[in-house]
Amino acid sequence: MTVSAPETAVRTVELTVSGMTCAACSARVERTLNKLDGVRASVNYATERATVQVPEALAADVLIERVRKSGYTAAIRGEEDPDIGFARVRDLRRRLVVAALLAIPLGNLSITLALVPRLRFPGWEPLCLALAVPVVFWSALPFHRATLRNLRHRSSSMDTLVSLGVLSSFAWSAWSAFAGGTEPGYWIGFGPTAAGADAIYLDVAAGVTTFLLAGRYFESRSRRSAAGLLAALDALAAKDVRVLRDGAERMVPIGELAVGDLFVVKPGESIAADGAVHNGLSTVDVSAVTGEPVPAEVATGDRVIGASVNRDGRLVVRATAVGAHTQLAQMTALAERAQARKAAVQRLVDRICAVFVPAVLGVAVLTLAVWLLGGAPAREGFAAAVAVLIIACPCALGLATPTALMAGVGRGAQLGILIKGPDALEASRTVDTVVLDKTGTVTTGKMTVTACRPADGFTTPELLRFAGAVEAGSEHAIAAAVVTAARAELPALPPVERFGALPGLGAKGEVEGHEVLVGNARLSADHEIAVPDDFTAAERDGATAILVAVDGRVAGHLVIRDVVKPSARAAVDALHALGLRTVLLTGDNEAAARVVADEIGVSDVRAGVLPAEKAAVIEELRAGGARVAMVGDGINDGPALATADLGMAMAQGSDIAVRSADMVLVREDLRVVPDAIRLADRTLRIIRGNLVWAFGYNVAAIPLAALGLLNPLIAGAAMSLSSVLVVSNSLRLKDFGRADRRAA
Repeated sequence: MTVSAPETAVRTVELTVSGMTCAACSARVERTLNKLDGVRASVNYATERATVQVPEALAADVLIERVRKSGYTAAIRGEEDPDIGFARVRDLRRRLVVAALLAIPLGNLSITLALVPRLRFPGWEPLCLALAVPVVFWSALPFHRATLRNLRHRSSSMDTLVSLGVLSSFAWSAWSAFAGGTEPGYWIGFGPTAAGADAIYLDVAAGVTTFLLAGRYFESRSRRSAAGLLAALDALAAKDVRVLRDGAERMVPIGELAVGDLFVVKPGESIAADGAVHNGLSTVDVSAVTGEPVPAEVATGDRVIGASVNRDGRLVVRATAVGAHTQLAQMTALAERAQARKAAVQRLVDRICAVFVPAVLGVAVLTLAVWLLGGAPAREGFAAAVAVLIIACPCALGLATPTALMAGVGRGAQLGILIKGPDALEASRTVDTVVLDKTGTVTTGKMTVTACRPADGFTTPELLRFAGAVEAGSEHAIAAAVVTAARAELPALPPVERFGALPGLGAKGEVEGHEVLVGNARLSADHEIAVPDDFTAAERDGATAILVAVDGRVAGHLVIRDVVKPSARAAVDALHALGLRTVLLTGDNEAAARVVADEIGVSDVRAGVLPAEKAAVIEELRAGGARVAMVGDGINDGPALATADLGMAMAQGSDIAVRSADMVLVREDLRVVPDAIRLADRTLRIIRGNLVWAFGYNVAAIPLAALGLLNPLIAGAAMSLSSVLVVSNSLRLKDFGRADRRAA
């Protein structure tokens, strides 16, 4: 008999990692953590976060200590100093100010005196060295500190390249100042120089430090801005709530609110939790949560979402979801998990960065050796080697994917589009077919009376009064639609006596002394009541028609449909404009499905599909070469959403649908579907653009530097600018959709 070992319980630990300065750092921390038995770690440089799957028995302190031994600091997420990010930005700003204030006069002085010998004065070289010392040894200290840390662990990073480049420039300049020759020199990019100035690269050391500090400073600010899109979701949540207990209002912390509690929301306040209106009438602004620009009218019984803002009247709300179970909390959690996961392309970038730095160090040494063996002056070989070190920093490469992903996920959350992870973005790249579930997605999912057709001798109010009174005793969805329509037209409904439900047929009762039958054609046939022609025509069109008979005489009939959402046609048109094929998928009959399809502009209809067959339809489309996105909301859509290349679930749908999908669409406006595809496509295009720029930049620049065609000062400026351009390009996603909204 074989006895299998019990599976080890696994839990997730989230760490905030400080001290990382590049993608190579995050790769090193990840490797360090993954060396522990049973541990799987993913470290994101842009978010400074490590998501670690660990055995239940492994303490988090072990992870923190392992990170510390690798040269970085870590803390359990939520327990870290909240000011650490701001402190880093402030420290970089101070170092940048000192570097800039000294680098400008240093550069002017050294270059001017190098080019114009008659302006030189005794001691000018030591003066330049003195101006450079604070820049090289204090402003550039973060680079040196990281390099020493790397040396202790026998590794290297992009900071190694920067530190070596700056220190080499300073050391060469110091040696030249005190032991230099008297022969004329030549500065790459500047031309011939007078004797004594050929190796003065202090301006390079100070300039490179200033450029790189500026790039890192603005990069840090931009990264905080990108992450701030997600932090804005947390800021929407109410901190206190006005609870109604024993008829009195009491302000308590939000953590004390429980499901079932009644709480009061005054005009201008945000709704503290998801719930249903217990009492009151108001207008609620849901734009911050769902992206819906039009405020929603709410009354007793209506559902409200936490963090939406009450605009007009006083509301009493009964909490249905609190804490981590609210829609806002789930939005934030989904967005954060998506942010922490890595796209496949980012994993490739991490592997490249892990070997990139040692390779560049080798190229720099080889460059210097080739120049010297070729008989070139040492100053030219040194300049080329320093330029290789500086130009090669792959900071832009490390930032290309995570910054765009953060900005895209954050902007999506603001628009009511929750992207669960980078997999969803990559899946959208080649989607060419969008399958729309009918009920609850394209339609409202609620039966509505669309036509009221009284027979001769009856009026519409009379027809609604008789039908509404009888159906008020039923709990069927069709009965609810009839009652809603009747109450919308009449001040009150008369009572019904001797009510009886007729399963599969309808209902009967006595209203104001009249025998009333409400039901389908079979019920009429059983009572030998003639069915009018337009009654059967309505059923052929896919609607549900119910006949109303009073005292054995036809009083008229009501036409009931699951109404198409107002935004459905515009959404389908937008999908077609994107070049996408649309398919309507439903379990309804062909006639009902065709009516809806014609109304929204979809030509391909798959009707009569049983719930268990929906996933098979998706597989069939994929087998035919289609890349399929599925939009659904129901429990029966879960397998189809998971089977599709890209699953999109309506947030108002079932938990199973939401969990199965790659994206969750919070807005009820169906135009969120093309918006989601466009946002995913835009995010991917920006990621690809960032990577093309970053790879192309390094591939093109390193040979130029090795050939002596780049001055180290220019190389430093270009490298810094590259990182800033990548981050700035990613942040363009913050404006996604704004132009469309203004036009609308």
